[in-house]
Amino acid sequence: MTAPRAYTVIPTEFTMTRMLKSLLKPKARHVRNFLNQPIKRMLYDSMLLQGSIASWHVRAQKNISSLADVEFRVFSQCGEDGIIDWLIERAGLPARLHTFVEFGVETYDEANTRFLLENRLWSGLVIDGDPKLNENLSRGPSHWRHNLRAKSAFITRDNINELILEAGFAGDVGLLSVDIDGNDYWVWEAINVIHPVICICEYNPIFGNMHSISVPYDAGFIWGQKHDRAYYGASILALSSLAAQKGYRFLGTTVAANNAFFIREDYAAQIEDALKNVVAYPLKTRSSSIVMGRALEIEAYDRYKTIQDFPVIETETGKNVTLRELAPLYNETWLQQMGAISNP
Repeated sequence: MTAPRAYTVIPTEFTMTRMLKSLLKPKARHVRNFLNQPIKRMLYDSMLLQGSIASWHVRAQKNISSLADVEFRVFSQCGEDGIIDWLIERAGLPARLHTFVEFGVETYDEANTRFLLENRLWSGLVIDGDPKLNENLSRGPSHWRHNLRAKSAFITRDNINELILEAGFAGDVGLLSVDIDGNDYWVWEAINVIHPVICICEYNPIFGNMHSISVPYDAGFIWGQKHDRAYYGASILALSSLAAQKGYRFLGTTVAANNAFFIREDYAAQIEDALKNVVAYPLKTRSSSIVMGRALEIEAYDRYKTIQDFPVIETETGKNVTLRELAPLYNETWLQQMGAISNP
């Protein structure tokens, strides 16, 4: 019986190429990451340097027309970094108050307190519902260079005080930033274990500037999960009224119409003398929305119509209403800035 013939498989050019790629790809990734680190570091240092220069320019502004005059952005979503820097300088916060609490920070790549942490070396607490918050922070310089504590937790008005206390914060702090895209009004109302000098809270410009309203409290509210993304938070009047009840004075908002700023009454005199106008800005940009299964570009002054039948609460009376029942939502000043010819 003849033994079976042995065959030698000679790799083709294509097979050889694939084999080489599979061998070299991990090494190439390692080399690329190694080379990218100095570049990322240089970009990071450059960004901080430019922010520091902007910071010193803002600090020199003794008097301004409105908060818009001092806006700049390093790590914040819009111009919050500059506004915060100016307010701190004018308020003259002592070293014992160089602390902050911020929640709704996601990965902390974009946040209201990160520049404060890295440029002024404040210490603080950040909270977010993402269970990977600590893992995300460990990849950046904030983890080992600065005194930053982090808690992963889904925030409600029932657990917020406990979360803050568990992290070791109580009494006077320099700054509080609230941005959870939903129950912001109700959570800020519930906070009583810290007494911040400066408060920042996201407002919903789509709710207008003529009514004190908020979405109803829902402990499980997640932005965009059940409703149109225009449905969240509270109006600027609701937050201003709540701030006054808690002993704060309204100072204005970002031009981008996303965050409102407040200062505790015992520090208000220093700011009042330096701030000429208190301005709340409306939404000015068109936005996309899914209406009847179609993606539409909607003008800012018409954006409320996509949520006009959703329930809101009049925070002064506790009455449940809809935006349709409350309309008009915007005064003439806001309508003009939004580009409306007349009240829609």
